[in-house]
Amino acid sequence: MRQYSADLTPPWKKQQPVPEVPAEPGLVVEEPGTGFCGAVIRCEAGTVTLEDRFGKHRVFPLEPRGFLLEGRVVTLVRPSAPAPVRPARTASGSVAVPGARARVARAGRIYVEGRHDAELVEKVWGDDLRIEGVVVEYLEGVDDLPSIVAEFRPGPDARLGVLVDHLVPGTKEWRIAEAVTSEHALVVGHPYIDIWEAVKPSSLEIAGWPRVPHGQDWKTGVCRALGWPSENTGAVWQAILKRVGSYKDLEPELLGRVEELIDFVTGSGGA
Repeated sequence: MRQYSADLTPPWKKQQPVPEVPAEPGLVVEEPGTGFCGAVIRCEAGTVTLEDRFGKHRVFPLEPRGFLLEGRVVTLVRPSAPAPVRPARTASGSVAVPGARARVARAGRIYVEGRHDAELVEKVWGDDLRIEGVVVEYLEGVDDLPSIVAEFRPGPDARLGVLVDHLVPGTKEWRIAEAVTSEHALVVGHPYIDIWEAVKPSSLEIAGWPRVPHGQDWKTGVCRALGWPSENTGAVWQAILKRVGSYKDLEPELLGRVEELIDFVTGSGGA
């Protein structure tokens, strides 16, 4: 059997759909029933307020096909609420300060062992460090630490923070760190064999960091296990670094150590 629509209104009597227009402030429309023409000054639930050229206000209901816009029938609708503006964040997750200038460098410093480590700290915490006026120095090796501390002479107004690789209790590096640590000098270490490991595997689309046999160069072993070019680990690191967009791409153990050093050098974490 043929199916018939329940609507028996002849096609020539059906109203054609009209555009919906947000009742934004300043929009000029006409209410055809009264001929009142004016600009939208306010739109609330179910009503719109117009102001004509003489400053007179009229309130009209927001009804379908209720207004003319440039001579065409339209349906005014309440404008959608703008999305709340969220404060911008730096790569470290701190609230960004628009237009903030770098502070004059403090006397305090942060030393970071390893060139790759220093590059990672700069990428994620660089904006914060510049606002705080904290300079990051490159530390080639822990063996240089005693002479650096002696020359720096940490004090209440010149604190020294140091981030070192894979600081294991009982090792030579650990004993050096213990020897130079004081009220105004703090040495912390992350648990990773290399800073590469501080990058979350998920950010690099790998299942995990492979285990490298003892005695084999760690970076070379990792590259070979993952099928990355092992003849230029520096280039591999640059590719890894590009995948780090913010603190979300780093392991919490590294985040905590760097934030601890920043708090210590700036004095915001107490002493």
